[in-house]
Amino acid sequence: MSRVHKVATVQFEPTMFEKERNIARLLELCEAAATAGARLIVTPEMGTTGYCWFDRAEVAPFVETIPGPTTDRFAALARKHDCYIVVGMPEVDSDSIYFNSAVLIGPEGVIGQHRKTHPYIAEPKWSAAGDLGHQVLDTPIGCIALLICMDIHFVETARLVALQGADVICHISNWLAERTPAPYWISRAFENGCYLIESNRWGLERTVQFSGGSCVIAPDGTIAALIDGGDGFALADMDLDASRARRVGGEAVFSQRRPELYAGLLSDTFSWNPRDFFKLYGHKPWPTGRTSRVAVAQMRPGDDVEANLARITSLARQAELEGKADLVVFPELALNGLNNPGARAQTVPGPVTDQLCRLAVQLKVYLVVGIAERNGDAIYNSACLIGPEGLVAVYRKTHLTESERAWARHGDDWVVADTSVGRVGLLIGHDASFPEAGRILALRGCDLIVCAAAMKEPFSSPHPGSLVSQNYPIPTGADPYHWHHFRVRAGENNVFFAFSNVFDPVNGYPGLSGVFGPDTFEFPRREAIVVDAEGTASAAVDTTNLDSVYPTNIVRRKDLVAMRMPHSYRALIKKATG
Repeated sequence: MSRVHKVATVQFEPTMFEKERNIARLLELCEAAATAGARLIVTPEMGTTGYCWFDRAEVAPFVETIPGPTTDRFAALARKHDCYIVVGMPEVDSDSIYFNSAVLIGPEGVIGQHRKTHPYIAEPKWSAAGDLGHQVLDTPIGCIALLICMDIHFVETARLVALQGADVICHISNWLAERTPAPYWISRAFENGCYLIESNRWGLERTVQFSGGSCVIAPDGTIAALIDGGDGFALADMDLDASRARRVGGEAVFSQRRPELYAGLLSDTFSWNPRDFFKLYGHKPWPTGRTSRVAVAQMRPGDDVEANLARITSLARQAELEGKADLVVFPELALNGLNNPGARAQTVPGPVTDQLCRLAVQLKVYLVVGIAERNGDAIYNSACLIGPEGLVAVYRKTHLTESERAWARHGDDWVVADTSVGRVGLLIGHDASFPEAGRILALRGCDLIVCAAAMKEPFSSPHPGSLVSQNYPIPTGADPYHWHHFRVRAGENNVFFAFSNVFDPVNGYPGLSGVFGPDTFEFPRREAIVVDAEGTASAAVDTTNLDSVYPTNIVRRKDLVAMRMPHSYRALIKKATG
C-alpha cells in the first residue's frame, strides 16, 4: 500500500435555500480536485445547505438520511475517480431527529459518519448533539476521523480519535470570528502528531462573516496547503509514516501519557454553579477574586546555582519594579541549569528555597521557580511556588521526556494552590504538551496555570495576513505570533496561562514566554509575550467573580469547560498507548 497520498481541502460558499445549486458546485469542485490527483477530498460543514438556520421548521425541507440521494451522487464521483470524499450536511434519522453531520464516502458508498457532538450556539435550535461518539474509519488510504467545527475546541475529541490511530482528522467547519488557519486547528494536529485537513466555508450569511482559511496541516503543525478566501481547493501530500510516528517535538507522546492520572477528565464540575460547587461542604472554596499582575521571566540558566539565584533575584526585582507583579514565573530548572541538573539537585525545603522565601518577603510577591529536587535517593524535576508566607507548594513533573528519564523520577499527583492571586495550578515544560494536564487543572477550578518550561520544539508560527474581511476588532493583518500553542492552552481551558521558557537560541531554546488570557476570541488579546531576549513581561489577571450569584467572569464561569461531553471520554483514561 502506498504510504503517501494526495489530499485536498475544498473551500466553498453555499447559498441558503439553494440546495441543488450547492451540491452541483461541490461536485464540480470535488471533480476538479480528484482530476488533480486527490485521493481524499474534504468539503465544508453544512456545505449542501448553508448554516444559519433559525429552527427545525426552516431547515426541514433540506434534511436527508445517510445514505440518501446526496450521498449517492458523491459516491458516483468517488467510484469514478477511486477517491474518498467528506461531505457536511444536515441529517435526519428514523425518529425525525436532526443532526449536523459529516459523512465519509468512498468508491463503495457510505463508509461512516460523524454527528457533531459539541453543538455551537445556534445549532441546538434545530440539531441534537451527536450520539455516534468519536470513530476512526479504516480505508485503503489510511485511518480517517471526522470532526465538525466546535468539536475541535475540546481537547478530548481529537485526542480520542488520535488514540484510536487516526492518521488524519478531517475537520469540516463554518469557522468565524478570527483570522485563519485558526490556532485551535494547528494545535490539534501538533499535539496529536497527525494530519488535519481543514475545510472551512467563507463568505457572509445572515450577518455572519465566515473566515475561510481552509488548509492541510502536517503533524508538526506546519501548513502544507492553504486557501485564504474564495471558492477553490488546495492540494498537499499526506505521508502516513509521518503521522504514525506519533511524535511531538521528537518525543513519543502517546507512550508517555499517564492515564492513571486522568480520571478527573470524566468529571463535570462546571455543570453546576461553580460558586456553589467549589464551596460545597465548606471544602476548598475559591479564594476571593481580585485583579493582579502576573509576570513571566525569560532567562538562560547556567551551571552555577548561585549565579542562577542572582539572575532570578534581578529579574524578580525587574518584574516588580516595571510591572508591579504579584506573581513571577521562572523557567524549568532555572536554579540548577539544564546541563546535568541532577548533579546540582537541592533539597526542598533547603538553603536555596530559604533564599527565595526571603526574596518573596522583600518583594511581597509569589515566585514559581524550576528546580532539580533531591528527596532521599530520588531526584525530581520540580517547581516550587513560594510566597511571602513561605514555601506554598512543590510540584514534581509528571510527564518526563526521554532524556529526563535518565536522571529524574516522575511525580504522581497534580498540585493546585490557593493564593491571593487566585487558584493556581502548576505544570512543567513537557507536561503542557499533554492536553489532558491543563484540562485536569481547569476542572479543579484553577484561575491560573503556571508552566515553568525548557522547550525547544517549534510551538509558534506567524500569519501573513488575510484578505477575508472581519468586523472590528478582529485582526486580519500579519501577526508574527498568530499560533502560540500555549495561548491555545489558556483559551481551551478558560484560564490564564503563564508560560516561562528558557531563552538560549544558540542551543535551540526560543523563549517566547508569555502570559495568555482565558478567551482566545477576545480582541485585543489580554496577553504579554517576551520575544527574543532575556527579560520579563506581565499582564493583568482578573479572577473576580463580578457577580454574587453566578460568576460572569469567563475565567470563573469557564464556558468551554462547561460544554464538555465527559460521558463519551472514557477511552482517555484507559491504560493504552494508542
